[in-house]
Amino acid sequence: MHLSPREGNVTPSAAEDVPARLYLAIGRLSRSLRRSGAPGLGHGSISALSTLVGCGEMRLGDLANKEGVAAPTMSRIVAALVEAKYVQREPDPVDRRAWLVKATPDGERMVSGLRSTRVQELRRRIERLPEAKQAQLISAIPVLEELLSEE
Repeated sequence: MHLSPREGNVTPSAAEDVPARLYLAIGRLSRSLRRSGAPGLGHGSISALSTLVGCGEMRLGDLANKEGVAAPTMSRIVAALVEAKYVQREPDPVDRRAWLVKATPDGERMVSGLRSTRVQELRRRIERLPEAKQAQLISAIPVLEELLSEE
């Protein structure tokens, strides 16, 4: 990996540590923001529900693949979401052995509220930063978005 130090003030060992530091910082920030909303729903449930809200109805197996979990794990997640009335499940009309799942209006409101709560918390944290650091953060957003496009 070649990470060139900017302005010559980053040592080679610090530059090599950039991916690890970035990974940890993003993970910790994400966990911290997750704690600011939706008590009772775990990350897997919130992620699956968000995927259904964003992508629409899909087969249980497709949702498991999209979320990167095993089908039995997704079955448990969906069962809990059905019980909470955030998701509804029905037989797939094309293949009666498969199930289709989709977010209910309550599920859509839950995701919208979570996003709003977490975005507001992140906004509060950003606003506490000095203006120069806010500008640095804003200029880094396109770079982070580019990393997402390389999936």
